[in-house]
Amino acid sequence: MNTMTNTFDPAAFKATTRRQWDDAAEAWNRWGALLDRWLGPSTVLMLDRVGATTGSRVLDVAAGAGSQTIAAARRVGPSGYVLATDLSARILDHARANAELAGFGHVETRVVDGEDAGAIEAEPFDAVISRVGLIYFPDQHKALTGMYAQLRPGGRVGAITYAEADRNGFFSVPVGIIRRRAALPAPQPGQPGPFSLGDPDVLASRLLEAGFCDIEVERVAAPLRLGSALQCLQFEQESFGALHQMLSSLGEAEQDAAWDEIEDRLRQFERNGRFEGPCEMLVASGTRR
Repeated sequence: MNTMTNTFDPAAFKATTRRQWDDAAEAWNRWGALLDRWLGPSTVLMLDRVGATTGSRVLDVAAGAGSQTIAAARRVGPSGYVLATDLSARILDHARANAELAGFGHVETRVVDGEDAGAIEAEPFDAVISRVGLIYFPDQHKALTGMYAQLRPGGRVGAITYAEADRNGFFSVPVGIIRRRAALPAPQPGQPGPFSLGDPDVLASRLLEAGFCDIEVERVAAPLRLGSALQCLQFEQESFGALHQMLSSLGEAEQDAAWDEIEDRLRQFERNGRFEGPCEMLVASGTRR
């Protein structure tokens, strides 16, 4: 998710995305325990759907700090192999360190633009996964055909995306407030963003157009549970650098006012002294013919 204009520049979008994840890398890694709790069930389902098992070769596209990389590495064991790739070298440093800390010598990392997955030089993979990464690629078709090319015949792809905006209030509320206050246009159809693949039919069609068959798309409830709306605000301020980018045209006082409004609106999700932000993920899978 980035600031959008009516004239979309994919190169500028990716350059901004790289900077944002470089800046947010430390915080994203620091919030790793929350990410594991929050996205754990959808990650397990994704790994089940791609058939990751002992000895499997897995390519992780847009790996981030690598919590799903670690989950895959645990499944495939030392006889398997996991290659984690990401656009941001800084966040991939955390993925590498986390794998080393876990003792997983069968994990490798490479800085690769997700749209260039097809150019990776490697033996064919049994599975390709991408957790909340595909939504931010300007050319999703190129990314998916590249993933297809990396699979052996019969290999499986798995991707996790956010469902529709109205099912993801924890994220859509801040985005909506910032767009209104900064007078930002809504993303045009086909442009990348958090909800660009929120429609299950659109997500399935993207896989079909890339050549995959046996396509499945499943909804997974993924409420974001924290101690308070303030803690959710802290998580989003620290880890979602794109929100800061969207606010960049506003002065400091206006930005502070926007964050105050976001916190106030997020309080609607507090119940009995806890915060539960609405969130639903889509887990998609398909097979290379």
